[in-house]
Amino acid sequence: SYSDLIHVLCFDYLCMQAIQGNDITVKSYKVESRITLRFAHTTVKSSVVNSGPNAQSIGFNVQIPKRAFINNFTMNVNGITFVGSVKEKTMARKLYAQARARGKAAGIVRYAMETFRTEVHVPPGSKVEFELHYQEMMQRKLGVYQHTLHLQPGRLVPLLQVDVYIFEPKGIKFVTASNTLGEQLADLTKISHTKEKAHIVFKPTLQQQRKCENCTESAVDGVFTVKYDVERESNAGELEVSDGHFIQFFAPSDLSPLSKNIVFVIDVSGSMWGLKMKQTVEAMKAILDDLSMDDYFSIIDFNHNVRCWSEDLVQASSLQVDEAKKYVQSIKPNGGTNINEALLRAVQMLVRASNQGLIDPRSVSMIILVSDGDPTVGEIKLSTIQKNVKRVMREEFSLFSLGIGFDVDFDFLERMAMDNRGVAQRIYANHDAAEQLKTFYSQVSSPLLRSITIHFPANAVNNVTQNRFDKFFSGSELIVAGKLQPSDLTTLQSFTTAAAVSPFTPLSLFRFSNSLDSVLGTHQHSFTGFARQMWAYITVNQLLAERSVAPTASKKRKITQRILALALEHQFVTPLTAMLVEGHDQGRPERLIADSPRDSKHGCCSGTKSKPLSILQKEYCSTTATYSIVNLPHPFDFIAVDSDPHFIIHLPKNNMDICFNTDSKPGHILNLISDPGTGVTINGQLVGSKKMKNNKIQTYFGTISIYSKTDSVQVIVGTDRIDLMEGRNNHFFSWGATVELALNRIRVTIVKEQHVTVTIDGKISVMVLLHRVWKKHPVQVDFLGIYMSSDNKYSTQVHGLIGQFAQEPKVKVYGVHEGADPKKKEATMEVKGNKLAVTRGWQKDYRHDKKRGSDVYCWFIHNSGKGFIDGSYTSYILPQLDSFLTAI
Repeated sequence: SYSDLIHVLCFDYLCMQAIQGNDITVKSYKVESRITLRFAHTTVKSSVVNSGPNAQSIGFNVQIPKRAFINNFTMNVNGITFVGSVKEKTMARKLYAQARARGKAAGIVRYAMETFRTEVHVPPGSKVEFELHYQEMMQRKLGVYQHTLHLQPGRLVPLLQVDVYIFEPKGIKFVTASNTLGEQLADLTKISHTKEKAHIVFKPTLQQQRKCENCTESAVDGVFTVKYDVERESNAGELEVSDGHFIQFFAPSDLSPLSKNIVFVIDVSGSMWGLKMKQTVEAMKAILDDLSMDDYFSIIDFNHNVRCWSEDLVQASSLQVDEAKKYVQSIKPNGGTNINEALLRAVQMLVRASNQGLIDPRSVSMIILVSDGDPTVGEIKLSTIQKNVKRVMREEFSLFSLGIGFDVDFDFLERMAMDNRGVAQRIYANHDAAEQLKTFYSQVSSPLLRSITIHFPANAVNNVTQNRFDKFFSGSELIVAGKLQPSDLTTLQSFTTAAAVSPFTPLSLFRFSNSLDSVLGTHQHSFTGFARQMWAYITVNQLLAERSVAPTASKKRKITQRILALALEHQFVTPLTAMLVEGHDQGRPERLIADSPRDSKHGCCSGTKSKPLSILQKEYCSTTATYSIVNLPHPFDFIAVDSDPHFIIHLPKNNMDICFNTDSKPGHILNLISDPGTGVTINGQLVGSKKMKNNKIQTYFGTISIYSKTDSVQVIVGTDRIDLMEGRNNHFFSWGATVELALNRIRVTIVKEQHVTVTIDGKISVMVLLHRVWKKHPVQVDFLGIYMSSDNKYSTQVHGLIGQFAQEPKVKVYGVHEGADPKKKEATMEVKGNKLAVTRGWQKDYRHDKKRGSDVYCWFIHNSGKGFIDGSYTSYILPQLDSFLTAI
């Protein structure tokens, strides 16, 4: 039966090739977009054959725009067709569970990035056809609409084709197409363009797809982008009527910009150190240069403290701008993140300026926040910060939030911005972060209008989307849609009012009913029902935004009901709906589900026991940076010191793990690695438990120091912060964010609330693991574990409690017998000329599971390692964290 043909595999958080599998033939890969009045309907189709001798999995993966809604998916396997339908999540899960209970289906979906994924397992010779549909509205930014398609077929395709059709009844001003697929594919795009219509075709031959003349790999792996703008007859905009709906576009030009009052609020916590801060400074200098003499501004930078460049707004004169640029250039990131106090200070600055009459009533006042992490100092509860800012913000102020990287809670920044008449944008922390910051600023740097309202006759329309807007920025566009009421009226009129630099004359528009419908049916550049879908798309997105900031549970429930009703009617996969994909095999219904898991931490295959059918994925939020340790051939190929403190020494030549403890005291600094040859010393300082347990104070590592004398760099890892000392410069970082730093030969990676990895010259790698305990625990304290690879490259001069085993001693264990504890064998060990009584036991490796750990079986050396380590453990106690060991 069909359920024997298909099963599920889990996926990584990675962008994948569109078609995956071995020994498969991709017959065709087609992408078609029809854009009608800024609304795009995209279809991705692929036909694949399992041409190998065995059954195998075939994957179909499509990266789609963040703001797009999937609205259909079908899959045909050897004549069995599965058709998608959107349902309320609870109902979809119920229907799906019924199929799963019969052993017919199992699978679950994760949300991360914007990727749709499905995978099927089919016998040899099977033919599989995939077809995905999604819809989105083009947003005008800086005078351009941009339509992006990700092309990653994964292999050479006999028929690879992209078609983009555009229909704009007022006329297309220009249209361009570009791609990131390389020079050989840059000039293959063909554009045909009339006044109202455009057709963009990209159709490389099999030979043109090859990376080189005789290559079997495809060069088609990148982004295909279409950009265009439309003609505008007047500042009144464009009003269109179709299929019982209306849409008004408003994008006036030739208006003088309003002056601005801006407070820049910049995160300078430790996590911003390095490239992020460098890019932010570069962007800020360019942004400051862009300010006009009519603008007023100030800068607030914050870590655990909040500093103001100027306590009051100042005019953007060339002198003040130069002073501000010097200030920004001098910022040195370190410390925690106090977002709450920084934003409240920014609002107070605007309020004070307003109260003192310094703000022109026609000007625009805004706060621009740049941050890369969650709050760690002061008020850290996100909902409280959101309420605090909302409470003090005035109606005439706006907040724009820029989140750098993936450690920041972007949903929080977005909610806070939407709650205060602004928008949020994620800035990807890479080489062009400065350009991303400058581009965002360009979008909001030229406000042309305030308090815009687009009016319609009350007896002519209903279900109107947002028609009151706080601001209009140059190069953007305001869109209002709604339904026409049944009436004998043959025309629709709109009336727009706003505030501008000069007195703004109200603008009127007229449109004859159904005049557009007679045109739409005459050509292939548009798709039917676009106005209905566009109205629903705008409405659902506005309701989702309202839902995220709903003040009460009752209000949230009412909004949820409206979203569900619209999503089901218009077949949109949203965060509140799921797509149930149903087909029939031998007369029996088969079901797959596209849904989100209840706990994404458990992964996509959690709990899957029965024969699964498929995974369908629409992933909404962004990934977080993760750190993984490669599994080496030996089950434990690291040297570790963890807990109280337990040493685990892996001896690869002997294929053996040896354990010992040290009976030291709180405050003692123990040397782990001392290598004068490489100039590296690694030391750990002990802390004690809060009180005695079994008449003994337990000790743990509370501080770990990694010092490279050659580089004059010391990294001190504590349970509350991480210090990085570079000569006379001292930076400190909280555990509250993920950071990656590079200082010449030294690379430091901090993974939020998890671990720090320090790598020196690519030869010595150390991971320090953070263990948090309940703050009110009567005995235990926070502590650190340290893990080093057995492959670390030291000089022949290396020593220390761990370093001495870089030159591995010969070890012989014999006479294994039952011990006093029946679970633990005992034996005799010969090492370094000593005969030691040893016990077979186990210690914990906490790298992969910090709560429970995994067992590492080892031979335990008694008496603080006496006979196994050189000399006594007291010989390894040092006076300073950066001290090297003297001869033993």
